[in-house]
Amino acid sequence: MRILAFHAHPDDAEALAGGTLTLLAGQGHEIVIATMTPGDCGSAEHQPEQIAAIRRREAGTAAALLGARYMCAEFRDLAVFNDEPSRRRVTEILRRTRPDVVLGAAPEDAQCDHQAAGNLVRDCGYAAATPNYRTGAPNAAAPLPKIPHLYFMDLPGDDPLPPDFVVDIAAAFPRKQRLVSQHRSQREWLAEFLGVDDPLARVERWACRLGALGGVELGEGFRRCRAQGYPQTPLLEDLLGDDVHPVVAP
Repeated sequence: MRILAFHAHPDDAEALAGGTLTLLAGQGHEIVIATMTPGDCGSAEHQPEQIAAIRRREAGTAAALLGARYMCAEFRDLAVFNDEPSRRRVTEILRRTRPDVVLGAAPEDAQCDHQAAGNLVRDCGYAAATPNYRTGAPNAAAPLPKIPHLYFMDLPGDDPLPPDFVVDIAAAFPRKQRLVSQHRSQREWLAEFLGVDDPLARVERWACRLGALGGVELGEGFRRCRAQGYPQTPLLEDLLGDDVHPVVAP
């Protein structure tokens, strides 16, 4: 199986789904991590193209730890929009990667790039399987044979959306920490801009919060996309098997 994790910025997918991606990679599935932007506004020290180059390298290094590949849609920070040109670009990425399962950003996210990323991936999964929808890209990829399974990652922060299920990532958590730690350029920026002193501690706190929802120590939460046309069979749950836990009622 091919799994595509498609979020807004370098480090988003690792922070929100790095444990699950680690488990899937360990089973031999092919992993692709894609971002809408290279994170070109994520620095007070470097110019946009300088920090973009740094963050692409960090994202590539993190992906390599999973035996995965990294790609970027090359939008720019705070300039990701769910408009026609963007849909064609994202649709082309989906057609070129040809995923069986997509892990996308939550469309309910308040951060504008995250929200647009979630809406784009949802809309473009449908478009990618529509034969007469043309992306206009040179040597354009063929349409997908069917709409891929789509699951939304949790929101970043301490206010979760109720997930459909929780993945037990305790065994994968050390690798997840390594993935997140590759994004070194963001530590100082996150501390200055968002008041995040320790990104690794923040990720552990989120994992504990989600784990508690599933009755496990450390977890990641996902919701299956229920938009018209999207497959409703539990493909991701079946792939992860005993690591999937239903949400525990309070």
